[in-house]
Amino acid sequence: MTWSNWSGSVTATAEVARPQSEDELAALVRSANRLRVTGAGHSFMPLCESGELIVSLDDLAGAMRIAADRRTVRIPAGWSIRRLTAALWEEGLALANQGDVNPQSLAGAMATGTHGTGVDLGSLSTFARGFRLVGADGEAHWCDADTNADLYQAQRLSLGLFGVATEIEVAVVPAFHLSERIEKRRWAEIRESYDELAQQHRHIEFWFFPHSDHVILKTLDPCDPCDPPPSTTDMEEATFRCILDISARLPFLTPLLQRLMMKSGISGRRRGPAHTIFPSDRTIRFEEMEYEMPRTAGLETLDEVVGWIRKKRLPVTFPFEYRTVAADDIWMSPMNAGPVAAISMHQYAKMPWSTLFADAEAIFRGAGGRPHWAKRHTLSCADVAALYPMAGRYTAVRRAADPTGKFLNPHLETLFA
Repeated sequence: MTWSNWSGSVTATAEVARPQSEDELAALVRSANRLRVTGAGHSFMPLCESGELIVSLDDLAGAMRIAADRRTVRIPAGWSIRRLTAALWEEGLALANQGDVNPQSLAGAMATGTHGTGVDLGSLSTFARGFRLVGADGEAHWCDADTNADLYQAQRLSLGLFGVATEIEVAVVPAFHLSERIEKRRWAEIRESYDELAQQHRHIEFWFFPHSDHVILKTLDPCDPCDPPPSTTDMEEATFRCILDISARLPFLTPLLQRLMMKSGISGRRRGPAHTIFPSDRTIRFEEMEYEMPRTAGLETLDEVVGWIRKKRLPVTFPFEYRTVAADDIWMSPMNAGPVAAISMHQYAKMPWSTLFADAEAIFRGAGGRPHWAKRHTLSCADVAALYPMAGRYTAVRRAADPTGKFLNPHLETLFA
């Protein structure tokens, strides 16, 4: 059958298997020459692409198990973040942070370094405490900081190279509620005050339409217990969708349309359980590139790339998204060199994006950025070695875990083979 990712830009013709037990999964792994695992398909790079076998864990049996100290939970790796966080809430628990959508599988989000925002909060990969993996030989192994330690360190951001995760031990926190506030602010003001604002709020981000002089600022802070919000999204999409469709037909109108759109009043508030406030409905298809910049260079780099777009009047129809992520010690994490500013560049799926992204990528790379593994980038094997000091050790662990390259595909071969 034909498989495609969420945006529709990556497709593959392959067998798609949905094992219902670990034994069934192990048999699939043993018999395959090449295979990749897919979750919700939210990777824009061809990470899940395979010409032979694609495995979905949606139907794999499993249950959540809470540790006696209630600090960790073992959960089926194929569970979506939506399913996981709802189950945690019923037990009075939560993830410390999430991104702004939640259909992704937990395993996929961790495997690519997916993150939310917050100066003191790391990516979802930093929540991992252990993994049960079905390896290339079809045998199941456990790894954590004390057992198979090198495999665990590599698996924390694995790109699916070391086996098929069937269970993950995850750090959790007591359940909490959040208050969301959205408001329009001038870009010049936010550029001067963002670092101070980031220290004042548990979570902060903004969206910046490149042809406008205003940003949409979003903050999330803990609040008293309250009911779930009436809305499942932070902002409605109908008006934006109309503007995008006009821009797709008449790209030269993009600057004018953005300025008109940002003249309207933009504000909003929601309150509720954290797992209902973090994510929002995102139904408009787009393509995305994201670079993690040294935090000290983030705002200046965003200003530079927006200046380039304005100078050339380029039809970049989506806003840039700007977030902060804490440093970590994960071998292949873009955050392992220090805290970062994450700059996400999007383009409407109906419009050309590859040349725009390639030109913007040169600006991001020139400022010391490293890409999100699941978002569009053009890294080579040499780039990976230059950007990641632990790349050699990571590759050595991969070869030991998968000597025949069963979990590779053409894209990953260019990076790690």
